[in-house]
Amino acid sequence: MKFLYLAFGGSIGAILRYLLSALPHKIYWGVFPVGTLFVNLLGSFLIGFGFILFGKDNMPENLKIFLFIGILGSFTTFSTFMFESVNLFKAGDIKFALFNIAAANIMGLFFVYLGYVIGQYIVNQIH
Repeated sequence: MKFLYLAFGGSIGAILRYLLSALPHKIYWGVFPVGTLFVNLLGSFLIGFGFILFGKDNMPENLKIFLFIGILGSFTTFSTFMFESVNLFKAGDIKFALFNIAAANIMGLFFVYLGYVIGQYIVNQIH
């Protein structure tokens, strides 16, 4: 049964990634992989937020698998981030490549923390 939750969540996350990563490219046509950065930062925020809002310790195992591994695991994409960074280096866009690596890592940590803080604030307001 766990694999069904994982597969269903993974398919939802992959579809959302496909749809949402294309949105920034409608307004930005440069070589920088803004779509991947966008979904990875949004996913970072959502995992921090969801971890607090849904209460990891109180959450049923199948829901954790569905949300965190399935949806968010397939929504965010480390391999695409790395591939695009290597392609930027290969194309000679060293500044963009380094910016992509720094932005994804530093801002990713910030967005997880921001999601955590906002989730904690909401939980405290409810209780």
